[in-house]
Amino acid sequence: MLDSQRRFKTAMKRYWKVAVLANIKDDTHPKPEGVPPDAFADFDHIETIDALRAAIETDGHKTVFIQADRDLPFALRDTQPDICFNIAEGLGGDAREAQVPALLEMLGIPYTGSRVLTNGISLDKTLTKRIWRDRRLPVAPFQEFIVGDEPLRPELKFPLFVKPAREGTGMGVDMKAIVNKEKELRERAQYIINTYQQPALVEVFLPGREFTVGVLGRGDAKLYSRNPDWYEKDGFHRFPILELDMTRSVTPKVYSHASKSKNVDEDGAPGYVCPAEVEPELEKKLKYFAVRAHQLLGALDVSRTDIRLDEEGNPRLLEINTLPGLTPGYSDLCLQANAEGIRYEDLILEILYLGASRWGMVAPRELPPASTKN
Repeated sequence: MLDSQRRFKTAMKRYWKVAVLANIKDDTHPKPEGVPPDAFADFDHIETIDALRAAIETDGHKTVFIQADRDLPFALRDTQPDICFNIAEGLGGDAREAQVPALLEMLGIPYTGSRVLTNGISLDKTLTKRIWRDRRLPVAPFQEFIVGDEPLRPELKFPLFVKPAREGTGMGVDMKAIVNKEKELRERAQYIINTYQQPALVEVFLPGREFTVGVLGRGDAKLYSRNPDWYEKDGFHRFPILELDMTRSVTPKVYSHASKSKNVDEDGAPGYVCPAEVEPELEKKLKYFAVRAHQLLGALDVSRTDIRLDEEGNPRLLEINTLPGLTPGYSDLCLQANAEGIRYEDLILEILYLGASRWGMVAPRELPPASTKN
């Protein structure tokens, strides 16, 4: 165990005090002046926090909710949690999803999910694509625009797709994200740069089907998991593939913030199909790319990767979410888990125990001895 990990180690005990850390949507007050119209779209509703706490408490643990605002260090000092279940998005900046993990590591408090570096990189779509491309994972041709008048690289052919380089939850994405000529490109890039105060990511528009693939686990997951049978030999669980049928979206061809803010009723959400109807070979590729995307960024415990097909039907990685939504019956990962019969409570506890085991809070189980031939 590394020295930096050893100082986090908590004495093993059966029940923990678990602090759920999140940023909460406030729909009762107007947004501050100068922020984008979809600012704070990736924050959570209090109902999600209540569901997380209820799920964790089914295993006997005590929970408390702490708002991940500027008073978080003092609240952690007063609460003294054994571990934090982190879904906090952070408060501003181009690496905001790394803020809470960095604080927790500085204070020596165990937490779930990916660590500082991974959360910082994954929010930056351009940097993420560079890493994937350099390790030969398939991505569409792309270019980052910082000022908006950069010469367009010759490999970027219209139509193009323009979005903020460092946002999630479909922020900055609507039907105007697809541009078909130079003038539209420059106008949209400038709008993104000015409105979101960050670079614009420009990439070749992919006209094919869109999927999202959830991944759970790590190499030694079977040793620490509550459900070892979920995992394949490499220690990862691949959830059923969810297809986002954009032909039935409120913004056709585009997985926008409006389409992500879906209504899920008893019959499910129109355009959200899980398990997706795909050929076995394509299913194999999608799940392989999702696990490799997870591994190459050093993601931990859980992630969800978005993939879209190009005009020839080849998968291209779009982005990875290392803090996937966990609203029961609504968030993509929860829909995927439900499609294979995994209860919400079991999903949440699995994430908790995977995280806790990394900090020495869970004893490894004894695996059956390997068979030997006489």
